[in-house]
Amino acid sequence: MKGIEELVNMNMYPNRSEVIRVAIRDLLKIELSTLLRKD
Repeated sequence: MKGIEELVNMNMYPNRSEVIRVAIRDLLKIELSTLLRKD
């Protein structure tokens, strides 16, 4: 959680929810592309 707060405090994201949304989106992109490459 400290890292999330630091990103918000550095004005890289407007709030914690946005940090989490972006992190989940990016993780899903990576995971899905990895799965698709295995086929």
